[in-house]
Amino acid sequence: MVNQDNQSVNPSKNFVLPFILLLLSRMSLHGYELSQKLQAFGFKTIDQGNLYRLLRQLEKEELVSSEWDTNGSGPAKRRYSITKAGITYLKGYANQLESYQSMLDQFFKMYSSFLELYIPSFQKRDPIENVNSKKRRKDDGTEKE
Repeated sequence: MVNQDNQSVNPSKNFVLPFILLLLSRMSLHGYELSQKLQAFGFKTIDQGNLYRLLRQLEKEELVSSEWDTNGSGPAKRRYSITKAGITYLKGYANQLESYQSMLDQFFKMYSSFLELYIPSFQKRDPIENVNSKKRRKDDGTEKE
């Protein structure tokens, strides 16, 4: 979705799934820790309730497992881990994302070409590069045009 105020794009809620599995493939995490790490990936608007519902769904699908962690102070917390089926699913999802990436690369090549054709002031090169390319230094350190 596009936010009209700042033109940022929020990833779809289904797109968070491979990130959850990727994080859990590295270490088991509590739900809150998982939420914090997802925010570091760029998922700024993760709803805690939706995250826990998704984790329960992933557990029903046997992609993740959980157990109660009673260590430490405070109430017991669920600690989530990826399963073998989750790792297999993650590998398949990564292959799909790789295909999507090549499609996105093609999109941005075409989009850049579009900008060059229809917006004459659009330049790929930095204006500073243009100035520097006109001025060259002689071997003695002085500039020549």
